[in-house]
Amino acid sequence: MTLETPRLILRRWQTSDSEPFQRINSDPAVVEFLLKPLSLEESDSLMNRIEKHFDQFGFGLWALELKSSKELIGFTGLSRPNFETHFTPCVEVAWRLAKAAWGKGLASEAARAAIDFGFKNAGLEEIVSFTVPANLRSRAVMERIGMKRDLKGDFEHPNVPVGHPLRPHVLYRIKPGDP
Repeated sequence: MTLETPRLILRRWQTSDSEPFQRINSDPAVVEFLLKPLSLEESDSLMNRIEKHFDQFGFGLWALELKSSKELIGFTGLSRPNFETHFTPCVEVAWRLAKAAWGKGLASEAARAAIDFGFKNAGLEEIVSFTVPANLRSRAVMERIGMKRDLKGDFEHPNVPVGHPLRPHVLYRIKPGDP
């Protein structure tokens, strides 16, 4: 399944995405709020896990391509987190864009398309998103796309080591029909 927005194509992953995706995943600015940059092998493994998620659930983290240049600029889409906490099971909307694509509204444009797909095509009743409190750029995207902070939903991410500064996370939610 491919989605289109005015400026973007959200598509399944291709072998040719390997090197550009790894460049994105190893950029210190892009991975500032992740545990570490990814090697080529780790980045390829992530692509493979994403593709398996598509096969299992019918949605996933689409490769994000600029229509104008056909350039891979990251991913945006829907995924089922692989951890347990008070709000799981759930479906998360997520994105990771190359730094050159920041500040242009592309994450919001793509996330809106993914959320629309989730509600209209996948029949989801709620979509969440989460990040560390200091990730103000992602939090701003969450708010621009209509998500609301769940003040009682903040949590310690179980996949982040205890005591690590990236373990605390804030939770946002959206339901069909939310403004």
